[in-house]
Amino acid sequence: MRAAIFDMDGLLIDSEPLWQEAEVAVFGALGVPLTLDMCRQTIGIRVDGVVRHWHERFPWQGPSLEAVAARIVTAVARLIGERGALMPGVRESIEVLRDADYVLAVASSSPLVLIRAALEQLEVLDEFAVVHSAEDEPEGKPHPAVYRTTMARLDVDPARCIAFEDSIAGIRSAKSAGAWVIAVPDEVDRSNPDVNEADVVLDSMTGFSLDLLEGRRVDR
Repeated sequence: MRAAIFDMDGLLIDSEPLWQEAEVAVFGALGVPLTLDMCRQTIGIRVDGVVRHWHERFPWQGPSLEAVAARIVTAVARLIGERGALMPGVRESIEVLRDADYVLAVASSSPLVLIRAALEQLEVLDEFAVVHSAEDEPEGKPHPAVYRTTMARLDVDPARCIAFEDSIAGIRSAKSAGAWVIAVPDEVDRSNPDVNEADVVLDSMTGFSLDLLEGRRVDR
């Protein structure tokens, strides 16, 4: 069996700007001078890690770190409901992989309730045999745990897994778990040399085809 494992935020769904909007609003209310550019420092990181990161730099009085994380997730869920959309080429890529007998999964840093709600709203939830969140792991990305657990649930060898990621943290997570990684970074990160830790780098999912996998270990 061969598997294709997808990140969600910024890869399947155009939700990174929504996370950033929510973070700026929630942290701003606590006196944290967060900007959209600063939000890029934590792309791909689990929400509890994001909250801890900014609390260490701009400690606030009042709500706990857990309460702040919950506020951010609630805000993102609302924004996805209002403006969430699949990234270009995603639906077509899912169809191509499914028709080629790849089993599909999601391995995301987002909370499971948010992953499932977003994928269901966008009518792609049923495409995935496994949907797994890093919230259930001791550590989030760039640690490989979320990918290792997803691979175990799929019962597939890491050498037969493709991973699709958009962030540096996600690329490192998937590579450390043994997957062959296709990166689809946003426009800003394309110039980051760390993106080249991936095996293939695409401008968007519209550039994906099975031809990219010819001769690769995942296609044998």
